[in-house]
Amino acid sequence: MRIKNVILLKSVADDLNNGKKFYNQKEVGIGDYFWDSLIADIESLIIYAGIHSKNYGLYRMLAKRFPYAIYYELADHIAYIIAILPMHRDPAWIKRKLMKKS
Repeated sequence: MRIKNVILLKSVADDLNNGKKFYNQKEVGIGDYFWDSLIADIESLIIYAGIHSKNYGLYRMLAKRFPYAIYYELADHIAYIIAILPMHRDPAWIKRKLMKKS
């Protein structure tokens, strides 16, 4: 499927900001690198959307540089980013977060 656009739900900004804040607490500047890396991963969905396996009913793309997963769905040649969540969390927590968002 050829993707024409990638759209992020409003709550995805919170996911990105939470990750940025977490990594900036570890070391100043890492949060910006996290943000830029995740945005690059999201932009790659224009090419790669739909090739990823599904988890909890959504496609899941693993971020290249950080232990995060990008959850998305496809409709009408658009990739809708539902959530960006840390992989180190309990799977039950991830499932609850995804159920609230979708």
